[in-house]
Amino acid sequence: MSYTYYPGCSLEATAKEYDMSFRSVFNALGVDFQELEDWSCCGASAAHATSKLLSVALPARDLAKAEATGRDVVAPCPACYQNLKHTREFVLESEHNREVLKKALEGTGIQVEGRVKVRHVLDVLLNDVGVDAIGEKVSRPLEGLRVVPYYGCYIVRPPGKETFDDVENPTSMDRIIQALGATVLPFTRKTRCCGAPVMMSQEEEMHRLSYEILREAREAGAQAIVVACPMCHFSLDAKQPEIEAHMGERLGIPVLYITQLVGLALGLDPYAELGMDKNMVPPEDIIRKYSAKAAKAKA
Repeated sequence: MSYTYYPGCSLEATAKEYDMSFRSVFNALGVDFQELEDWSCCGASAAHATSKLLSVALPARDLAKAEATGRDVVAPCPACYQNLKHTREFVLESEHNREVLKKALEGTGIQVEGRVKVRHVLDVLLNDVGVDAIGEKVSRPLEGLRVVPYYGCYIVRPPGKETFDDVENPTSMDRIIQALGATVLPFTRKTRCCGAPVMMSQEEEMHRLSYEILREAREAGAQAIVVACPMCHFSLDAKQPEIEAHMGERLGIPVLYITQLVGLALGLDPYAELGMDKNMVPPEDIIRKYSAKAAKAKA
């Protein structure tokens, strides 16, 4: 297993702990990856509102550079995954589309042909590494830990023909969590929107949507919410104190990236390797119970 790693903008900024835990977990699982050299922004959720051509030309540059490596691309951020995957399918759709992008990339010395696939981290962990292999690497089983997996809008609903999970009732994250020894609780809002796309324009609506997710998780008895999206994490974790103030209700639910949870079960350092001290809602109770390195916990 060898991949080209596309971190995207969020994992180098607000989601640094996702980047840290991705690298640490893939190394611990023996998965070879190399960060894409000189990658650039995929356009996120803004480029398509400006220009259809721009929305495919930006990720086309990254795909073209990835094709030179000959390895599939793994993109942990669902927006990056969606944009890169959509552009690959656009390229493969017709000769006309390839000519459009050839002209857009004129002067760069590269062109895109759609030779490499685009994968999300959940897809790779479940279908390439496998839950059995992950389970064999577990040194700190998360027995007794009750969590709900939250997929959000993007991960299993990218545009195009291919997806790696059920679009209405995804289970990929559930199966990975169960391989770690944790208990997955029933959760009806696993694919509901958290409001991240309207965070700036309709803040109160984002508060309401995220609150409903947090409230159901608490009512289910969850000790943590597990995510695989930087924007979902930001809405539910970083914005949780604002949501509490807005709703007049204490929630206090840690929100962990799936790679942080896997890393914890593999016995990795919760801070130096998994960045769990960067989470806004402290997961210290979980760290103290399940980490062999809990002596480093903050006072």
